[in-house]
Parts: sequence; C-alpha cells; structure tokens
Amino acid sequence: MTLPVLVLADGRERSIERRHPWIFSGGVKELRGEVERGGTVSVCSSSGKPLAVAAFNRDSKITGRVWSFDPNAAIDDAFFHARIAASMQLRKALLGDGVVGQACRLLNGESDGLPGVIVDRYGSQLVLSLTSAGAAFHRHAIARALVEVTGCPNVFERSDADVMTLEGLTPQIGVVLGAEPPERIVIDENGAQFSIDVRAGHKTGFYLDQRDNRALVRAYARGRDVLDCFCYSGGFAVNAALGGAKSVHGIDASGDALELARGNLLASGLAESTATFERGDVFEWLRRARDSARSYDMIVLDPPKFAPTARLAERAARGYKDINLLALKLLRPGGVLVTFSCSGGVSPDLFQKIVAGAAADARIDASFVQKLNAGVDHPVALAFPEGEYLKGLVVTR
Repeated sequence: MTLPVLVLADGRERSIERRHPWIFSGGVKELRGEVERGGTVSVCSSSGKPLAVAAFNRDSKITGRVWSFDPNAAIDDAFFHARIAASMQLRKALLGDGVVGQACRLLNGESDGLPGVIVDRYGSQLVLSLTSAGAAFHRHAIARALVEVTGCPNVFERSDADVMTLEGLTPQIGVVLGAEPPERIVIDENGAQFSIDVRAGHKTGFYLDQRDNRALVRAYARGRDVLDCFCYSGGFAVNAALGGAKSVHGIDASGDALELARGNLLASGLAESTATFERGDVFEWLRRARDSARSYDMIVLDPPKFAPTARLAERAARGYKDINLLALKLLRPGGVLVTFSCSGGVSPDLFQKIVAGAAADARIDASFVQKLNAGVDHPVALAFPEGEYLKGLVVTR
C-alpha cells in the first residue's frame, strides 16, 4: 500500500536523522495525498529522501510522531506486538518478574518507540493512556497486542490527560478489552500496601514513577518529623512511617485521596496514630505553618504538573519557587527537603535554579546531595530529552 507523503521543509530533516520522534508543523513543506487524523504517512526530506513513517495530525503543533525510522516499516499488528514485547523484556531484565507482575510501567511513550502510548500494569489489570492521535487511531491493535504479550486479560483506558486537548482529541475512559476493573486494586511495593483506583485516581491510578524515590524517603525518615505535601494516597507518608519517622503529617486537597492514604497506612501494618492526614490547599497551609513557626526535619514536595509545555514554564516557575521557599522556611537545620517537578516544560537545570532561588530568598545555606528522576521502568530515549518530565532534588540545610 502506498502511503501519503509528508514532505519536510528544507533543512528540517536533521532532527529526524538524529532520531527525534516529533515533526512540528513549522517543519512541514506539504502533504501529498489524503490521510485521516492519526493515520500513517511516509516522511521524506525536501529532496525526496525517505526518512521514516509517522502518525499524522494536522490539528496538533506536533504534526507528525514517528513510529519508525525505517521508512519501509509497516505499522500493523506485528509492529505493535514487537514493540510491546521488547518493552516487556527490558522491564523484566531491569526489575525482575515480581515487580513487573505486581506494578510497573510497561510502555513509556516515545521512549519505548510508541509515541503517545502509556501503559501501567497493576497485577492482571492494564491501564492504557493514549495521548496522541496516532495512538488513538490504533487503539484496538495496541490493546490486542498488550493482551497477547502480557497475558493480562483486562485493558482499561484512561485517556483523559490535559494534553488531549492539544491533540484535538476527546477524552476516553472505559474498558477496551476484558472485564471492568474492580473498585480497588491492591499492590505491594517494598512491603507497603497501596490501594489503586484506576477509574478515577490520578494518572492511571498511582504514581509508579516515584517507586524508587518513595524507598529513598523511607531510608531518610528515621527519627524525623516528616511533612508530606500534595500527599495524594500517602505514597511518601506511608514509606516515611515504615522508615521509623517520629511523626508524619500529610496534606492534600482531595478528601478521596486522603481516605485512600489512611487505608494504605493501616493496610501496610501501621497504627492509625503513626501518621495524620489533613485536607487543605498546600500553598495556604504552608503559609499558615510559617506564620505559626512550625518546623520539620523532613519535607516532601510532590506537586501536580504546573507547566505541561515550555510556554508555561515562567508561570510554573513562580509556583515552584513559592512552595519551595515556604518549605525551606519550615525546615529545621540539618533537615532534608525532597522536592519534585513533574512539569515537562520545566527542565532539570531550570528546576535547580528555582530551588536555589528559593533558598537564597529564604536566606539559608542549602545544598543538594542527590538528583532524582523516575524509576527504570520510565526510560528516556537519548534522542528525546523531552521525555525526562520528572526531576527532583534532595536538599539539606
């Protein structure tokens, strides 16, 4: 079958030759032929040299997302099966069958060669998030391949991320294959028990990308008074308690999330008094805590995404600086701040500058002792630095 051809503007083939998977609208000269949104096109240079095959979306600034840098590749069931199998094999080699079978990110979009395809596994339940037109176009082929490769019979879709609007897509939530998911799925992570709501929880139900960082907080928490901001279902708070923290207090705006947190504390074998959880706006709560001269030995800041794109980075920087400044003012000498940004529009360098600026405004001497990122089941392709959305710092004073 002859594919429509997406012709790049003069000189715009360089990023494709460097294996970057995005083709921006400004780099396109013309489209030869007709293709529906999400359909496959052949990509060639302005001189006619075949370069790749990609998914096409005229409604997005990212007009093309490369499926394969082999211009002869067929984007069919066998293609998706092979990509998913390779991804599964990588996770098993890095994490072992136990973690992969319990809770793991199986597909991480562009960095696993499947642009816009995110898949998290919770036991026998797969949760699929399709955030590009090409991924949505091949929804059922991807779901079938997932079942074939993993042996998991149930695929539930959570394609409701904010970036859907940038692609001109309508959010989709519901069963793709298999049965409806249970109201809650319980996973074991390093001995901690977490109840997952895949229908309505954040992202696909849980923040799998923070697995290693939760373990790190557990290791640092012994004997400390710990404050967990934006605590969601208690991932960091429960681990701090398991690590022997003197006290743990979690803050989140969602009452439903806090109910999950309280349940996860008990399910992990901890007494109800081990940690307290409070509903509230974190920014306002931190200001009140500052004004009342509260202090903590350890503070975790894991806020939601403030800047999905680089265009919004300046506005996001103000928010990140504000919460880090307030947290540093609450941090006792010798204390530890574990602070994160999950905004793709905020680079690691910019995030470090923001935290440094917050320390300067707080008039304290601080150092970072460790840089943090997502776990190994969230790989970042070397040619796709945009995939490094989660960045964090362990800061001491």
